[in-house]
Amino acid sequence: MNIIQLYQDFSINYLTEGHKHCRAGWVNTECPFCIGKGNPGYHLGYELESNHFVCWRCGWHPIIPTISKLINVNENQVKEIIKNYGGFVYTPHKEKPIKIQVKSLKLPSGSIPLGIKHKTYLESRGFDPDLLEKEWNLMATGPISILDNIDYKFRIIIPFIWDKKQVSFDSRDITGKHPNKYMACPLDLEVIPHKDILYGDQSAWGKTGIGVEGPTDVWRFGKNAVATSGIKYTPKQVRLIAKTFKRFAVCFDGPSETSNEKQAAEQAETLVADLRFRRVDAFKVNIKGDPGGMSQSEADYLVKQLIS
Repeated sequence: MNIIQLYQDFSINYLTEGHKHCRAGWVNTECPFCIGKGNPGYHLGYELESNHFVCWRCGWHPIIPTISKLINVNENQVKEIIKNYGGFVYTPHKEKPIKIQVKSLKLPSGSIPLGIKHKTYLESRGFDPDLLEKEWNLMATGPISILDNIDYKFRIIIPFIWDKKQVSFDSRDITGKHPNKYMACPLDLEVIPHKDILYGDQSAWGKTGIGVEGPTDVWRFGKNAVATSGIKYTPKQVRLIAKTFKRFAVCFDGPSETSNEKQAAEQAETLVADLRFRRVDAFKVNIKGDPGGMSQSEADYLVKQLIS
């Protein structure tokens, strides 16, 4: 339904950006159900892709009654009016099938089991390299490793498994010298784009999940954690989280001695808001620094508090 045209024709103020409640793919206006119950604002969002209303404060609302209140006409009239704007027929939102590439996924040349340098790097960060290698199918590259004319030397290769199939990979530099700590699989070689899915162990996920930025954070927090591969999450990842978890703790990097991580904090708050729009009990967890940099005992204690 062309909600923007409807708003324009009926002189309803709306925003698509520039306000704290605005999200990409949403059109926001004042909520007629909670006007007078707090500070006014553009709390009512209409998602263009799945065609539904959700108020940031008072939750989900059905289409016909909501438009009835917004334009001040009875519901029978609304049913006729919206025919002029593309109409509305409720159908449960379904994920579009993910296209499978014809190409087979390839790893960088010279991919081998973890070597001494790779294990030393993991140990320096407080990980058990043998355990990680076994649980997460990690591999490694040496001084010469190329894929698609990209240099992947001296990296830990991190397979992305989805529906029990390897569909992509990420990689972590172990030298501390490369400008890109993480380098993912080239887009045209991925079976499924890594930003269309979540990194973690699907078979272990329960009702409560912990959202983190990268694979090392998942390794630290364990099987309850999922990574969005950076703080810039995608709409598909939001839908996956909402479909999978009823309760979700967002634990992106916090301020440390070397960085205030303001952007990560803002993105964490935005993700929480996006999930609450989808009726997930989401909340932000404030920590100091990188979750992957926590001691294992600290991480285990935090996970126990979040999951229990």
